[in-house]
Amino acid sequence: ATSVALCSHDSMSYDLDINSCIIEPDLLRRFSKIYCARKTVRRWALTQEETITKQLDAGVRYFDLRIARKRNETDPTRLYFYHGLYTHTDVEVKVEMVINDWAERHPKEILILALSHFKGFDKKDEPRLHNHLINFIKTLFGPKLFPRGDTPTLKKCWDQGRNIIVSYDWQAKRPLEIWTEIIYYYGNSMDPTKVESNLRQQLEKGRPSRHFFVCGLNLTLPGDAKILKYVLRLCDNLPNVIRRSLPRLLRWVKEQAGRTPMNIVASDLATRGDFVSAVVELNISKRV
Repeated sequence: ATSVALCSHDSMSYDLDINSCIIEPDLLRRFSKIYCARKTVRRWALTQEETITKQLDAGVRYFDLRIARKRNETDPTRLYFYHGLYTHTDVEVKVEMVINDWAERHPKEILILALSHFKGFDKKDEPRLHNHLINFIKTLFGPKLFPRGDTPTLKKCWDQGRNIIVSYDWQAKRPLEIWTEIIYYYGNSMDPTKVESNLRQQLEKGRPSRHFFVCGLNLTLPGDAKILKYVLRLCDNLPNVIRRSLPRLLRWVKEQAGRTPMNIVASDLATRGDFVSAVVELNISKRV
């Protein structure tokens, strides 16, 4: 049986740079020069509190890494993570090397890195940036990469000394070491009831049978003017909303796991509360 892994949604959001320009939502991009606007975006874009190392130590094994290029970046290949704002940390110099170091020290722990979105990639520079990033990943992780086309059982990973899987959301041809995009199901709502309903429909209807897939418990802000209903709450923020909803969503995922298989379960504030223990218990209950 397939085990259930833990995923942190927007894994790098703890590192958002309040001095960067606003990338999203589009409604607020024009206000990038206003500090209060950037501060507001950060309050509603911060979905993780702990560093990548602390997330790893807590049990997170799948990382949702959204990549962006700064508009006026002088380095032709420097890329950052983002969620609403850019991060302080660039992709190459710190985080990927932190992950590589952790993977070397924990060779029996299987990590999945999902790179996606790629904001700010101009069409003329897109192939060069993608090829540079893919080559960097191949060089950095080298023989630790488990290639696509084979089923990564624990035995195979351990026997071959391969403990990193990289999925990459780009439609062009990619090397064998890089996997295609992993499906991410999510509820697309700030209402936990709607999140549960939408996820249930997707899991019961469209779940892939032989591939990885993510069940995202994360809440999603509206993409239109309705977002103002949330971001204008001066005494609230996304972490507070998540804390209030997470216990209910965890109860739901335990019940749903009894009806449909779970593969990877994602959450905001993945290191908070009972998320880690609840997902681990899904693996234990499957063996009984």
